Amino acid sequence: MGFDPWDAEFVADPYPAYRELRAQGRAIWWEATGQWLVPHYADVSALLRDRRLGRTYLHRFSHEEFGRQAPPPEHEPFHVLNGNGLLDLEDPAHGRVRRLVSKAFTPRTVERLAPAVERLAGELVGGLLADGGGDLLTVVAEPLPVAVIAELLGVPETDRGLLRPWSADICGMFELRPDEETARRAVRASVEFSAYLRELIAERRGRPGEDLISGLIAAHDEEGRLSEQEMISTCVLLLNAGHEATVNTTVNGWWALFRNPDQLAGLRPEKLSTAVDELMRYDTPLQMFERWVLDDIRVGDTVIPRGAEVALLFGSANRDASRFADPDALDLSRADNPHLSFGAGIHYCLGAPLARRELVASFGAFLADGVPPLKLVREPEWQPGYVIRGLRELLVEF
Repeated sequence: MGFDPWDAEFVADPYPAYRELRAQGRAIWWEATGQWLVPHYADVSALLRDRRLGRTYLHRFSHEEFGRQAPPPEHEPFHVLNGNGLLDLEDPAHGRVRRLVSKAFTPRTVERLAPAVERLAGELVGGLLADGGGDLLTVVAEPLPVAVIAELLGVPETDRGLLRPWSADICGMFELRPDEETARRAVRASVEFSAYLRELIAERRGRPGEDLISGLIAAHDEEGRLSEQEMISTCVLLLNAGHEATVNTTVNGWWALFRNPDQLAGLRPEKLSTAVDELMRYDTPLQMFERWVLDDIRVGDTVIPRGAEVALLFGSANRDASRFADPDALDLSRADNPHLSFGAGIHYCLGAPLARRELVASFGAFLADGVPPLKLVREPEWQPGYVIRGLRELLVEF
């Protein structure tokens, strides 16, 4: 079976196909979406740092100049929201926004959240234990990052149920060839989430607190402050990126542990930091990251021209034998582990320290005194999405 993101068997286990791609070459033309697939670690790592590529091209070219068609006008709310977030901005706008966001979202912010993260993880695992088991995805993996981001932003508890559906609908647009219904849901969620945050920002302007939104409002430098749209896009990105990666690392990680009982038996609280990085490498939550070619580049013997799009295959890069010893083995003690799951270069994930904190707390809560070992109830099924790849459910018991 070859590379086919719409095939259920491929989504369930893309790694054999990645081995075939790496054997084929360093840049492989993929007709289905008109992209160049880049499967090797060294190339993916280098191209993430190469400023001849960009998440957008609109800082240098119009759609017409770049040979691309503008998105439909009815999709504009999604593109405005997405285009003003750190993930899709390029310099100089990216550098300005990242500097200002970093003034509010500091290591101290993450440390301040640490007790809440551990408490929430303990409570969620306690609830699963009280029920004797259940769906680890919906009972623990999903609620934890949503609650943490809500705590970070200062979203009232009564409104937190809104966040996950908005996030899921918006993230649907990051899959390959999203259909019109997916686009409609993403646009609706973009409009509703933006309106909600606009009200929250207005409220914090009048009554600032200790939350991140208050920090974003206050952040300034010699170039000025964040616009309201930049603040809204930053908040949405924190939820979407932080939430999807943490949820899928949690459930994909547990599924990997159940399939590797020797590694599960050796999981210890003091080793969780290394273990979490290995779980992110072994079954990467974000499989593909797309970039536009702004100036001609060469990958191996292939010249990729300006106007093309490359698909950087994180999942393949993280299993590349030229960088990782025995890459298809799950090794929770792996110390040399520069995986690319958080990206690299100027777009390296700003929320990586918080994501790691959540993951350590989540897995750690299952290792606490008085919590019996987990057991899988039945083999899970995968969701149809490939770019953001995760399970439909993970039924467990103690």
